[in-house]
Amino acid sequence: MMLPAITEVLPHRGGMLLLEAVQRYDSAGLEARATPDAAAWYADAAGDMPAYIGIELMAQTVAAWVGLTARQAGLPVKQGVLLGTRRYQPACAAFAAGRPLRVTASPVYRDESGMGSFLCEIACGEDRLAEATINVFEPEDFALFLQESSAQ
Repeated sequence: MMLPAITEVLPHRGGMLLLEAVQRYDSAGLEARATPDAAAWYADAAGDMPAYIGIELMAQTVAAWVGLTARQAGLPVKQGVLLGTRRYQPACAAFAAGRPLRVTASPVYRDESGMGSFLCEIACGEDRLAEATINVFEPEDFALFLQESSAQ
């Protein structure tokens, strides 16, 4: 399978698109590449990416896996939301600018209602920099979901 450009899989654009490319994809998970940029909106005083941005790296990797899985099944790619994580464990305070990161996401649980849980990891070379289990929700009708959510 030829891997598509990341912009074909994710709706994020400009500075909000944190992933550069899909490196590997199969039913067991996805591996993406991201390189922190010292000139980006998120850069700290040293030009590095604060480790808390890693949750968004993981969420985008999950979204890429879900999108590619839908495309493979001939289904439209739907929008989803990050519900959160119980435990995000970064091994450092920031990810160094210019050093490529390997972000992986593997499904642990998915159901028909759109709920899902993914085991995620961020690494640089052989060093594991962060890990978490990310919980997501892919509503059947995203616009209705947003409308109902904002009415509460």
